[in-house]
Amino acid sequence: MISAGTVRFLPRYTHLSFFSSVLVLFMLVPANAQSVKPQQPINPTSPNILSPDAQNNSVLSVQGGQRLMSEANSAVSAQNYTLAAKKLQDARQVFNQVSNFYQELATSFSGIDNRLADSQRKKALDTAQMRDDATYQLALVHRAQNQPELAVPLLVQIIRSQNPTRDLGKKAYQQLFELGFVDAPFPTSGGASNPSSDRPANSANK
Repeated sequence: MISAGTVRFLPRYTHLSFFSSVLVLFMLVPANAQSVKPQQPINPTSPNILSPDAQNNSVLSVQGGQRLMSEANSAVSAQNYTLAAKKLQDARQVFNQVSNFYQELATSFSGIDNRLADSQRKKALDTAQMRDDATYQLALVHRAQNQPELAVPLLVQIIRSQNPTRDLGKKAYQQLFELGFVDAPFPTSGGASNPSSDRPANSANK
């Protein structure tokens, strides 16, 4: 015979058993039951290897910087200098970051794998050239906007990066001369380029 005390406690045990069963079922559900969209394209044959399209579509890449340059040129063609300036500023930042990353890789592999270090160093230099090209185009856009106070610092940066004897360095100095920031032409005798004919729509790739 079951006493009244025993009957009183039966519902508690029933509820406890029910919640225990639910807890066990919850723990058995796979952790990946919810679908998560990958942020980068995944190679289906090698899930741990990103597809090459991941780098090509990324903003932080040479291709990403070149797309920004193309968009800037289109904006200049439409005389939308504000948009062009933004695209060029973004492009030079992308090229600068990518160049720094390549240089860091070159330093890391120096003395370990010189072939790989030299390859990364060349990429760093090539990307730095793209950065300086974007910087020059941005300075031209600022000139077109009648904002010499923004163009001058960029032109000085180019000369420091390129060296005054290189073509882009000469062009940058000539721009400073035309703006009246410097009062002596360079080079002083013959062979001077004519950067005054440059326009902001020029392609970054020379």
